[in-house]
Amino acid sequence: MEQVQPVQIAAPVRGWGQTMRRDAWWLQPLAVFLGLSTAIGYMTWAALQGEFYHFGPYLSPLYSPELLGGSPHSLFGPQPTWWPALLPFSPAFLILWAPAGFRVTCYYYRGAYYKAMWADPSTCAVGEPRSTFLGENSFPLIIQNIHRYFMYLALLFLVFLTYDVWNALWFEDAATGVASFGIGVGTLVLALNVVLLGSYSLGCHSLRHLVGGRHDRIAGLPLQRSCYDCVSGFNRRHMLYAWMSLAWVTFSDVYVRMCAMGIWTDFRLL
Repeated sequence: MEQVQPVQIAAPVRGWGQTMRRDAWWLQPLAVFLGLSTAIGYMTWAALQGEFYHFGPYLSPLYSPELLGGSPHSLFGPQPTWWPALLPFSPAFLILWAPAGFRVTCYYYRGAYYKAMWADPSTCAVGEPRSTFLGENSFPLIIQNIHRYFMYLALLFLVFLTYDVWNALWFEDAATGVASFGIGVGTLVLALNVVLLGSYSLGCHSLRHLVGGRHDRIAGLPLQRSCYDCVSGFNRRHMLYAWMSLAWVTFSDVYVRMCAMGIWTDFRLL
């Protein structure tokens, strides 16, 4: 009996933006584009300022840890003498590359900004502006694989940010110079920032693999199973925590900056 060869139907080649979808598919990539552009634009501007990033016991998370700088929070002294005189100095330049690198290489954010910024693709069943797919196996996108190393730095930064919250509990009396325990609105702002950043960082896909994904079976490893389940719980809402933490770390800098500029008043709750 003669065998019938299956007929292969080539997928239609769509131009950029062409689709048969009738829903408002462009809303999500547009919202992501506007959200990321706003956050990146503001953080870049804030990092370039080099001032109004601390107020009393508060330190902006965009400048933490302050390795070198002019505030009381500086760990190793003022601006270094070796810094080129022609370049503006900001303590944020020394540390902001680490959390930025963690987010840029994040598995969720990669999918988000590939679609929103590069239209690669804009969304499912919508034409792309290019006809080839190179993936992340060649330069420069192969660099995205260093995400796991940025994860270690992100977890370390959580320690410094938690320490900042501890410092935000001690307010110095202007007359006596003695610090006493207290809670201000800024204390709560910085504390919630750590909670949201921790929820985002602890839901990292690389961390999930590190604590349990390396094994074919973790049923007989109770400690690793518990860690894996914990990270998986955060990972299920990874996108939500990614956006909430991004928005709140931006607001945290706004809050400290507005207080330092005398525009907002930091109310003491305790």
